[in-house]
Amino acid sequence: MALFQSSTSIIPDAPAVPRHIAIIMDGNGRWAKQRFLPRVAGHQRGVEALREVVKACRSLGVDYLTVFAFSSENWRRPADEVSFLMSLFLKILEREAANLHENNICLRIIGDRSRFGNELRQTMRKAEQLTADNNALTLTIAANYGGRWDVMHAVQAMLKDHPQLAQGFTEENLSPYLSMSDAPEPDLFIRTGGEQRISNFMLWQLAYTELYFTDVLWPEFGRKELEVAIASYQKRERRFGRTSEQLPGKQEKADA
Repeated sequence: MALFQSSTSIIPDAPAVPRHIAIIMDGNGRWAKQRFLPRVAGHQRGVEALREVVKACRSLGVDYLTVFAFSSENWRRPADEVSFLMSLFLKILEREAANLHENNICLRIIGDRSRFGNELRQTMRKAEQLTADNNALTLTIAANYGGRWDVMHAVQAMLKDHPQLAQGFTEENLSPYLSMSDAPEPDLFIRTGGEQRISNFMLWQLAYTELYFTDVLWPEFGRKELEVAIASYQKRERRFGRTSEQLPGKQEKADA
C-alpha cells in the first residue's frame, strides 16, 4: 500500500484534471422538500447522482473520489431518517458492489464502524474485499466519519504502536495512521447545496485543496456540474506556499 506525503512537507504535482476529488453531497433533504416529497426521497435520488458522478470521474481520468455520506454528527438527525440512511447504505452496498467490480472500481469505506449493525459491517468488508484489486478509480465513502475523529484516532493508534512518540512526533510519524494515508490529498473539494463550510470533513487532508462551492443541490449534480467545478479548478494558481514567479511555467518565461 503506497503512502503519500503531505502537501505541507512536499510540493505535489498540480495536474490539469484533479487526481483526487472530495465531495460533500449536500442538499438531498431540501431537494425533496422543494418537491413536497419526504426527505428519504432526496436521499434515494442522491444515490443516482453519486452513480453518475462516479461514472464521470472514471471517464475524465480522476483517480480518487471521496464522498461524505454520513458524518459523526449526523446521528443527531431524526431517528427515522438515520434508520432509513443505514438501510439505504446496506442496500446500496449489496446492489452496487458487483457493478463497481465490473467497472474496475475499488471501494473503500472510512470512519468509525463501531456504531453500525453487524450485517452492515459485514457487507462493508465483503464489498471492499471484492473490489480491493481494482485500479480504474478508488471510490472512498466516509461514513460515521469526522475529521477530528480521524486525527484523534490516528494519534491513539500511533502511540499504541510507538509509545515513545508521546514525547514528541512529526507529520511523518502520524500520516500513516490517518484514514486516507494511501491516497494523495484532494486537489479539489466540492460542496453542493449552497453552504460554504467544510463541516469536519478531512480536516488534515484539505490543507492545500482548492475549494469549490455551488448552489446546485446534490440530487441535481451530474457530469455537467462536475465539469464546471473542474474548469474552475483549472483556473486556479496552485502555489503551495511559493510566489507566482516561482511556479515552473512562470520561471521558464522569466528565463526566456
